[in-house]
Amino acid sequence: VFTVEEMMPHVQHMKGGHSKNLFLKDKKKKGFWLVTVLHNRQINLNDLAKKLGVGSGNLRFADENAMLEKLKVGQGCATPLALFCDQGDVRFVLDASFLEDGHEKVYFHPMTNSATMGLSPDDFLKFVRSTGHDPIIMHFD
Repeated sequence: VFTVEEMMPHVQHMKGGHSKNLFLKDKKKKGFWLVTVLHNRQINLNDLAKKLGVGSGNLRFADENAMLEKLKVGQGCATPLALFCDQGDVRFVLDASFLEDGHEKVYFHPMTNSATMGLSPDDFLKFVRSTGHDPIIMHFD
C-alpha cells in the first residue's frame, strides 16, 4: 500500500495508534526530517516548518532517492523503524499522541509497505533512542 487510505481497511481491526510518515527536506536540502503522526492527521507543512525553525515555505517532500540514501526504503515505505539506517542526517519528529493517548500498541511499516507491526509506546521509544535519535515530540492538535 502507498497511502494511509489504502492501508486502513487492512489494519483497522488492530487497536492502537496507526502511523502516517512523511519524509521531508528543507528547501536547500540541508536538513531531512522523518515526521510520524497519527494516521488521520492533516499536516500543514508551512506550520510545521515554522515549528521546526526552518521558515514557512521551506519544507517539502524529499524525493525517493533521498529516502533510499538516508533510510534505505523506497516510496510508500517511510517508517521510523528505518532510523537505524540513518547516519545522523535525519531528525525525527513524533506526534505526542502516540505517547499520551493511552495506546497499548503503536503501528508502523517494518521497512516494507506490505506489512504492519505493533510495539508498545515504551518499546518504540527505546528503539528510536537506540538508533541515536532523540525524537522531537510535538503536539499536532
